[in-house]
Amino acid sequence: MSSIFENTRIAFASKTDLELRKSYWLFRLIESPLLNKIGTLSIQILLKLRAPIEGLIRTTMFNHFCVGTTIEESQIVIKNLKKINVDSCLNYSVEGVKSEIGFEKSLNQILKITAISNPNLGTPFVVLKPTGFGASSLFKKVSENIELSTEEKEAWVRIRKRFYSCCEKASKRNLKILVDAEESWIQPALDDLVEDLMETYNKDNIVVYATIQMYLSNRLTYLKALLKKAKKTGYQLGIKLVRGAYIEKETAYARINQLPNPVCPSKEATDINFDKALNLLLKNLPYVAVFVGSHNEESTLKALYQMEAQDISKDHPRICFAHLFGMSDNISFNLADQGYNVVKYLPYGPIKRVVPYLIRRAKENTSIANQTSREMELIQNEIKRRKHSQK
Repeated sequence: MSSIFENTRIAFASKTDLELRKSYWLFRLIESPLLNKIGTLSIQILLKLRAPIEGLIRTTMFNHFCVGTTIEESQIVIKNLKKINVDSCLNYSVEGVKSEIGFEKSLNQILKITAISNPNLGTPFVVLKPTGFGASSLFKKVSENIELSTEEKEAWVRIRKRFYSCCEKASKRNLKILVDAEESWIQPALDDLVEDLMETYNKDNIVVYATIQMYLSNRLTYLKALLKKAKKTGYQLGIKLVRGAYIEKETAYARINQLPNPVCPSKEATDINFDKALNLLLKNLPYVAVFVGSHNEESTLKALYQMEAQDISKDHPRICFAHLFGMSDNISFNLADQGYNVVKYLPYGPIKRVVPYLIRRAKENTSIANQTSREMELIQNEIKRRKHSQK
């Protein structure tokens, strides 16, 4: 089974030779901390100066990590993925929303995605980012149990209504809602809200999924308590399990505010946390559905071995493996080829407004050097394979 992810013919079947080479050089740029920093900083400066660089962004990072500027533009990718048994999850990747008008626009976009999504057509999941529905500062106040003003109380009611309206519509359309995690200092308010949503909508079916970031040292304990609470209260858990995306930000916040660092002390500790959590969830499938959001081949293999040992079918409806568009195609497409449930996260949005997401993607790939090296290695292997097959 260990060679399942080495089949580059399946992994890159949809890419032309030119696209492969472009992908290789993009990862080469991302892998270099210096070039990465210069490139992302240059893009930010040029956009502020209103330089006409949208075409350049589109032909490089945007086309690799995003599927279009609109929902309509993304449909080609969704249809092509469905042909190879890979489902899709559209992700409106506009970040930095700060106004009530912006929050309502985000809500309308999520409701629009929900309206056109259909499990039978390869779009069973809808993802929402909590800070797209409300201010981070308000989530922080609620997390710290700080007394809210009348205006803030009204804003918090609106936030909750946005969440409930999305879940209600998703439930009626037989869809699943993935609620993204946020930074640890605003996560407690979100935990309480998502638990309320799961208690409401996850009685008969699992509609709502909480995202658990295992790079935080206390999340395994939280997950165990959450599972116990759900069993006692009588609802089921939807869990999107990830390692996490805010390690540097969390560490800096803890240092500046003279707080204990909530991050696991090492990558190895994070890996152990993740694997223990996944093991726990797979052993409790009668009460849990798990969305495995990991680009780590070793963790994925452990999950496959555990499924085999427990005689869990490859296409068990409560297990799916998910990866970002433009990354880990060797895992996604080889798993799908073997009959496992696979979902690709498909970011989309106006190019200029998606730039923060693209920059975060570049920074995260730099901090995970082994990931970019692995992507480059696989691309090189496929280029060599194609050359040999032509002889």
